[in-house]
Amino acid sequence: MGFSDLFLFSLLLFVAFPQVRSGDADALLALKVVIDPLGFLQWGRGTDFCRWEGVKECMNGRVIRLVIERLNLSGTLDGKSLNQLDQLRVLSFKDNSLSGSIPQLSGLANLKSLYLNDNKFSGEIPAGISVLHRLKVVVLSGNRLSGHIPLSFAVTNRLYVLYLQDNQLTGDIPPFNQTSLRFFNVSNNLLSGEIPVTNSLVRFNQSSFRGNIDLCSDRIQKPCNFGPSYPIPPTNKSGHHKRNKKLIVVSVSCIGGFVLCILLILLIACLRKRRKKEETKSKVVARAVDEGTTSAGRDGDDGGKQGVFSWDQGGEGPGSLVFLGPGDQQMSFSLEDLLKASAETLGRGSMGSTYKAVMESGYIVTVKRLKDARYPRMEEFRRHIEIIGGLRHPNLVPLRAYFQAREERLLVYDYFPNGSLFTLIHGSRASGGSKPLHWTSCLKIAEDLATGLLYIHQNPGLTHGNLKSSNILLGSDFESCLTDYGLTPFRNIDSVEESSASSHFYRAPECRDVRRPLTQLADIYSFGILLLELLTGKTPSQDHVEEYGSDIPKWVRSVRGEETESGDDPTSSSNETSEEKLSALLKIAVACISVAPENRPAAGEVLTMIREARAKAQLSSNSSDHSPGRWSDTVQSLPREEHLSI
Repeated sequence: MGFSDLFLFSLLLFVAFPQVRSGDADALLALKVVIDPLGFLQWGRGTDFCRWEGVKECMNGRVIRLVIERLNLSGTLDGKSLNQLDQLRVLSFKDNSLSGSIPQLSGLANLKSLYLNDNKFSGEIPAGISVLHRLKVVVLSGNRLSGHIPLSFAVTNRLYVLYLQDNQLTGDIPPFNQTSLRFFNVSNNLLSGEIPVTNSLVRFNQSSFRGNIDLCSDRIQKPCNFGPSYPIPPTNKSGHHKRNKKLIVVSVSCIGGFVLCILLILLIACLRKRRKKEETKSKVVARAVDEGTTSAGRDGDDGGKQGVFSWDQGGEGPGSLVFLGPGDQQMSFSLEDLLKASAETLGRGSMGSTYKAVMESGYIVTVKRLKDARYPRMEEFRRHIEIIGGLRHPNLVPLRAYFQAREERLLVYDYFPNGSLFTLIHGSRASGGSKPLHWTSCLKIAEDLATGLLYIHQNPGLTHGNLKSSNILLGSDFESCLTDYGLTPFRNIDSVEESSASSHFYRAPECRDVRRPLTQLADIYSFGILLLELLTGKTPSQDHVEEYGSDIPKWVRSVRGEETESGDDPTSSSNETSEEKLSALLKIAVACISVAPENRPAAGEVLTMIREARAKAQLSSNSSDHSPGRWSDTVQSLPREEHLSI
């Protein structure tokens, strides 16, 4: 190829490239025509569409978050232009006045969250929505939707939130049974039939179903009676007075029997109340299993103690279980259910013990008993717990409820059966030890953690405060979720556990004196240590950091090299391409563990750097997180029922 031909080819590429990047801009402008007839959106050509109102995030010149809310848009949705935005992760048009039917969105293969609530949409829910394989959140409440709930929703494996309330939906409720489903509401529709009894739907109480007059179930105090109904025979006027006498006798007998039944019920209630008072004097959560617990919260080993879920409450009475975040009141369990639950010790940390509580209904939660924590005043405890209980994010383990009495503090979280990041990296005793993860796994986990940490840091003054691999649990889709966050105000700095905890290895130099307050920049240091743990497969130690200093990259490469030579990790650092991809993450880790706090990047900067590194890595290798031998193989090799380490 001559110089002129090469120049012409380069010129053609230069002309074509902007046209490729402007594809999303054209799709947005076409969408604006139909959704915004009154011209509220100030979109136009010649400007960077990634800065247009409602375009919340772009990646590699593509829109990934489109959030256009509360603008009184009064048009309709155009499926053709929407489906061209095929890199969308989040799509929200909530709180507008959009009407017409919801189009098929089969082109949005990457969509994770869909919010179309509080509009005027009508017609049926497109079945195509439920087959989007990455979909986690579907909120279609407050519209005029009719027809049946698509049966395919019941097999959407990653579904986390499904809100369909305040519509005109008819027919039966599909048999939802996903372990991922945590928020569900179909109230105020025209649904009918029996509510399916599945492990997923049993979590939700009657507030998720009320307002459907033809629904039935014992759980909503409306038993299903499918037997025949018998007509009342017509009255025969002959012998009227004789029947009146019989009627009086029957009525008196019925009234007498009714009064006797009432007295009997009251007697039984009094006996039960007395018995309950005697039982609650010796029950409140976790004394029987608290003795002999292991240090799983520190080193990832299994606790495994089982027993009755009880505690000494003194003479205060049972108190109450307070539910926290939006929708948590729909959780169908009570303090009494918790008292009756069987318990298994999962671990012990610096502030108390953690248990897996299995209720009689089969519903499972994780309960953290802050036995070794500092007990603030009850009002102070309540205020702070309500703040962290209001946090909801896909990369946080949600705090659902709390209980407090004079000498008791309990926190109730979702149960995560897939284990912790500690187990993923270091294995269990049976599996025989740790090894570095493939670069795709490292980058995915790093992005999950940075996303969750940024969400916490966006709340002024709030920190995680105890960031370590055993406080990161694997969700239903093996996403990494932070737990144990926001509890540092309850630290008891004088406890032996606090001074010897493994979290000491993750602490920033300025916070190694436990009396020093923990800051958001201290969280960043802990995050950097976590990245080194991911890259090396080694339990973190300050000795490593201090010994190697500026030679940490050399140490990390040598560790990965040793693992490769021993045959434990044949896919990693011997490959020069893999080395390139890991070097970006290594640079981020080194920046995070800077001794001077002011030199560490903020959580938002960390997340941006990780996303850029991950995008470049995937582009250069033309691979995905779920390619063979990488992330999916790593997680699929784990047992499904791991002990947690909280």
